[in-house]
Amino acid sequence: MEAAKLYAAGAFAAGLVITLFLAAYLTPRQWWRRPNARALLISLAGAWGFGSLILYAAHARQNDREDVSAAAASSTVAQAAPDRRAEARAITAAVAARDAATRSAASASAAAAKSASALTSASLIAGHPFAVHRDLNLRAAAGVHAARLITLPAGAVVTPTGLRSGDWWQIKASVAGRESTGWVNSLWLRRSGE
Repeated sequence: MEAAKLYAAGAFAAGLVITLFLAAYLTPRQWWRRPNARALLISLAGAWGFGSLILYAAHARQNDREDVSAAAASSTVAQAAPDRRAEARAITAAVAARDAATRSAASASAAAAKSASALTSASLIAGHPFAVHRDLNLRAAAGVHAARLITLPAGAVVTPTGLRSGDWWQIKASVAGRESTGWVNSLWLRRSGE
Protein backbone atom coordinates (compact mmCIF):
# COMPACT_ATOMS: atom_id res chain seq x y z
CA MET A 1 0.00 0.00 0.00
CA GLU A 2 1.29 3.46 -0.85
CA ALA A 3 2.33 5.77 1.94
CA ALA A 4 -0.28 8.41 0.96
CA LYS A 5 -3.13 5.86 1.13
CA LEU A 6 -1.82 4.58 4.45
CA TYR A 7 -1.71 8.12 5.85
CA ALA A 8 -5.27 8.75 4.62
CA ALA A 9 -6.58 5.54 6.18
CA GLY A 10 -4.84 6.39 9.46
CA ALA A 11 -6.22 9.94 9.42
CA PHE A 12 -9.80 8.76 8.90
CA ALA A 13 -9.41 6.04 11.56
CA ALA A 14 -8.16 8.69 13.99
CA GLY A 15 -11.13 10.86 12.95
CA LEU A 16 -13.52 8.00 13.77
CA VAL A 17 -11.91 7.49 17.19
CA ILE A 18 -12.16 11.22 17.95
CA THR A 19 -15.81 11.24 16.80
CA LEU A 20 -16.77 8.26 18.95
CA PHE A 21 -14.99 9.74 21.95
CA LEU A 22 -16.76 13.10 21.57
CA ALA A 23 -20.12 11.45 20.83
CA ALA A 24 -19.85 9.39 24.02
CA TYR A 25 -19.51 12.54 26.11
CA LEU A 26 -21.52 15.13 24.17
CA THR A 27 -24.68 13.27 23.13
CA PRO A 28 -27.50 11.67 25.16
CA ARG A 29 -26.81 8.06 26.13
CA GLN A 30 -30.11 6.78 24.69
CA TRP A 31 -28.96 7.76 21.19
CA TRP A 32 -26.42 4.93 21.30
CA ARG A 33 -28.51 2.07 22.79
CA ARG A 34 -29.11 0.52 19.37
CA PRO A 35 -27.72 1.22 15.92
CA ASN A 36 -29.74 3.76 13.93
CA ALA A 37 -29.36 6.19 11.05
CA ARG A 38 -28.51 9.10 13.37
CA ALA A 39 -25.58 7.21 14.94
CA LEU A 40 -24.32 6.16 11.51
CA LEU A 41 -24.58 9.74 10.19
CA ILE A 42 -22.76 11.19 13.21
CA SER A 43 -20.01 8.57 12.93
CA LEU A 44 -19.52 9.03 9.19
CA ALA A 45 -19.64 12.83 9.28
CA GLY A 46 -17.28 13.00 12.24
CA ALA A 47 -14.80 10.53 10.74
CA TRP A 48 -14.84 12.41 7.43
CA GLY A 49 -14.57 15.85 9.06
CA PHE A 50 -11.84 15.06 11.59
CA GLY A 51 -10.00 12.85 9.10
CA SER A 52 -10.00 15.67 6.55
CA LEU A 53 -8.68 18.12 9.14
CA ILE A 54 -5.89 15.73 10.09
CA LEU A 55 -4.94 15.21 6.42
CA TYR A 56 -5.03 18.96 5.79
CA ALA A 57 -2.79 19.64 8.80
CA ALA A 58 -0.34 16.93 7.75
CA HIS A 59 -0.31 18.22 4.17
CA ALA A 60 0.31 21.81 5.33
CA ARG A 61 3.16 20.66 7.52
CA GLN A 62 4.70 18.75 4.62
CA ASN A 63 4.36 21.81 2.36
CA ASP A 64 6.08 23.97 4.98
CA ARG A 65 9.04 21.58 4.98
CA GLU A 66 9.16 21.68 1.18
CA ASP A 67 8.99 25.50 1.22
CA VAL A 68 11.90 25.68 3.64
CA SER A 69 14.03 23.42 1.47
CA ALA A 70 13.02 25.35 -1.67
CA ALA A 71 13.88 28.64 0.04
CA ALA A 72 17.28 27.29 1.01
CA ALA A 73 17.91 26.20 -2.58
CA SER A 74 16.75 29.53 -3.99
CA SER A 75 18.94 31.48 -1.56
CA THR A 76 21.92 29.48 -2.82
CA VAL A 77 20.99 30.34 -6.40
CA ALA A 78 20.33 33.96 -5.43
CA GLN A 79 23.76 34.27 -3.87
CA ALA A 80 25.27 33.00 -7.12
CA ALA A 81 23.48 35.64 -9.20
CA PRO A 82 23.10 38.92 -7.22
CA ASP A 83 22.70 41.00 -10.41
CA ARG A 84 19.61 39.07 -11.48
CA ARG A 85 18.10 39.38 -8.03
CA ALA A 86 18.58 43.16 -7.98
CA GLU A 87 17.14 43.43 -11.49
CA ALA A 88 14.10 41.37 -10.49
CA ARG A 89 13.53 43.61 -7.45
CA ALA A 90 13.72 46.74 -9.60
CA ILE A 91 11.18 45.33 -12.08
CA THR A 92 8.86 44.27 -9.26
CA ALA A 93 9.07 47.75 -7.69
CA ALA A 94 8.34 49.44 -11.01
CA VAL A 95 5.29 47.21 -11.64
CA ALA A 96 4.02 47.81 -8.09
CA ALA A 97 4.40 51.60 -8.48
CA ARG A 98 2.53 51.53 -11.79
CA ASP A 99 -0.29 49.41 -10.32
CA ALA A 100 -0.58 51.71 -7.27
CA ALA A 101 -0.81 54.79 -9.50
CA THR A 102 -3.47 53.14 -11.65
CA ARG A 103 -5.49 52.08 -8.58
CA SER A 104 -5.32 55.52 -6.95
CA ALA A 105 -6.41 57.23 -10.18
CA ALA A 106 -9.29 54.77 -10.59
CA SER A 107 -10.44 55.16 -6.98
CA ALA A 108 -10.27 58.97 -7.25
CA SER A 109 -12.40 58.97 -10.40
CA ALA A 110 -14.86 56.53 -8.83
CA ALA A 111 -15.16 58.72 -5.72
CA ALA A 112 -15.72 61.81 -7.87
CA ALA A 113 -18.41 60.02 -9.90
CA LYS A 114 -20.09 58.77 -6.73
CA SER A 115 -20.16 62.21 -5.13
CA ALA A 116 -21.42 63.76 -8.38
CA SER A 117 -24.23 61.21 -8.64
CA ALA A 118 -25.09 61.73 -4.96
CA LEU A 119 -25.27 65.49 -5.49
CA THR A 120 -27.33 65.02 -8.64
CA SER A 121 -29.81 62.66 -6.99
CA ALA A 122 -30.02 64.87 -3.90
CA SER A 123 -30.72 67.91 -6.04
CA LEU A 124 -33.39 65.97 -7.95
CA ILE A 125 -35.38 65.24 -4.79
CA ALA A 126 -34.77 68.46 -2.86
CA GLY A 127 -37.84 70.67 -2.79
CA HIS A 128 -40.15 68.17 -4.54
CA PRO A 129 -43.12 67.07 -2.44
CA PHE A 130 -43.56 63.45 -1.35
CA ALA A 131 -46.51 61.76 0.34
CA VAL A 132 -46.11 59.58 3.44
CA HIS A 133 -47.20 56.03 2.54
CA ARG A 134 -48.01 54.86 6.10
CA ASP A 135 -47.71 56.48 9.52
CA LEU A 136 -44.03 57.38 9.78
CA ASN A 137 -41.78 58.44 12.65
CA LEU A 138 -39.93 61.73 12.18
CA ARG A 139 -36.59 61.31 13.97
CA ALA A 140 -33.93 63.72 15.27
CA ALA A 141 -31.16 61.92 13.32
CA ALA A 142 -30.83 59.24 10.66
CA GLY A 143 -31.43 55.76 12.08
CA VAL A 144 -34.00 53.86 14.06
CA HIS A 145 -32.21 54.49 17.35
CA ALA A 146 -32.53 58.29 17.10
CA ALA A 147 -35.13 60.06 19.19
CA ARG A 148 -38.65 60.22 17.69
CA LEU A 149 -39.88 63.78 17.30
CA ILE A 150 -43.41 63.19 16.00
CA THR A 151 -45.39 60.64 14.01
CA LEU A 152 -46.36 61.78 10.51
CA PRO A 153 -49.79 60.47 9.52
CA ALA A 154 -50.29 58.53 6.28
CA GLY A 155 -50.98 60.90 3.40
CA ALA A 156 -49.06 63.84 4.90
CA VAL A 157 -47.03 65.80 2.35
CA VAL A 158 -43.35 66.30 3.14
CA THR A 159 -40.50 68.06 1.33
CA PRO A 160 -36.91 66.71 1.33
CA THR A 161 -34.16 69.21 2.14
CA GLY A 162 -31.61 67.34 0.00
CA LEU A 163 -29.55 65.89 2.88
CA ARG A 164 -29.32 62.10 2.78
CA SER A 165 -27.72 59.28 4.74
CA GLY A 166 -28.32 56.06 2.83
CA ASP A 167 -32.09 55.46 2.79
CA TRP A 168 -32.64 58.21 5.37
CA TRP A 169 -33.68 61.64 4.12
CA GLN A 170 -33.94 64.88 6.03
CA ILE A 171 -37.38 66.36 5.37
CA LYS A 172 -39.56 69.31 6.31
CA ALA A 173 -43.12 68.53 7.29
CA SER A 174 -46.10 70.53 8.52
CA VAL A 175 -48.29 68.60 10.95
CA ALA A 176 -51.24 70.33 12.67
CA GLY A 177 -49.90 73.73 11.57
CA ARG A 178 -46.52 73.10 13.14
CA GLU A 179 -43.40 73.02 10.90
CA SER A 180 -40.94 70.21 11.78
CA THR A 181 -37.62 69.16 10.30
CA GLY A 182 -36.21 65.69 10.88
CA TRP A 183 -35.15 62.40 9.34
CA VAL A 184 -37.35 59.67 7.84
CA ASN A 185 -36.73 56.44 5.99
CA SER A 186 -37.30 57.19 2.31
CA LEU A 187 -38.77 53.74 1.66
CA TRP A 188 -42.03 54.98 3.19
CA LEU A 189 -42.32 58.03 0.92
CA ARG A 190 -44.07 58.20 -2.46
CA ARG A 191 -43.99 60.93 -5.07
CA SER A 192 -47.10 63.06 -4.88
CA GLY A 193 -48.53 61.58 -8.09
CA GLU A 194 -48.13 57.91 -7.04
